[in-house]
Amino acid sequence: MNIKQFGWYKDAFIINNTLKDIKKLDIYENGEIYLQSLSSMLPPIVLNISEGMDVLDMCAAPGGKTTELAALMQNKVNITALEMNAIRLERLKYNIEKQGASCVFCMQKDARKIDDFFSFDSILLDAPCSGSGTINISDNTFKNTFTEKLINKSTTVQLALLKKALKILKPGKELVYSTCSILSCENEEIVRKVLKEENAEIDPINEELITQLPLLETSLKGTICVCPTELYEGFFIAKVRKSK
Repeated sequence: MNIKQFGWYKDAFIINNTLKDIKKLDIYENGEIYLQSLSSMLPPIVLNISEGMDVLDMCAAPGGKTTELAALMQNKVNITALEMNAIRLERLKYNIEKQGASCVFCMQKDARKIDDFFSFDSILLDAPCSGSGTINISDNTFKNTFTEKLINKSTTVQLALLKKALKILKPGKELVYSTCSILSCENEEIVRKVLKEENAEIDPINEELITQLPLLETSLKGTICVCPTELYEGFFIAKVRKSK
């Protein structure tokens, strides 16, 4: 088996085997590894949580980022994971159990409608999006699903989710907003709109991490947009601090 450790995250490995071969491995069956894109591993790392925190994962299914957060903290953190779809919720619960993420509490809930009396030390909002950063342009079938209607629907949901996230984030604390899109209308423009309306500001992403990533230019200083490559999916990440 051809396994290569990846630089910016000690627990990230590239396995150059077929998916069928990987799924036969005991370490896969036992939940000791989770198959995930490199770009998707970034938001939990950027969030940079600490032991004992109350953390919210607003759009958690299928659970890759949720279980990564739990692994980073060795379950010494309290994670609430939300998913509104019943089928996706079951998949989330399955992955949480398989990965041994015992610190996670799951709720079937539309994150836009979570009660305002909740408050969290840290929030991960990996928002639903058009998926523009994951499109294979050599496959023309994407034209059937990647539409203006999808983009408009996504931006409406993204804006509502980010506003809700800042409402239930404790003063002085941070959240991460991310999408697997490279479109400014789903990324910088959403964050910029909320920053104007809410008492919050961008916390620039760690420079050491940035230098190790293939990046596209962004129009909002301190945010990053990962360029789609052979190894990476297109991915936008912003870290936002709520004022005290």
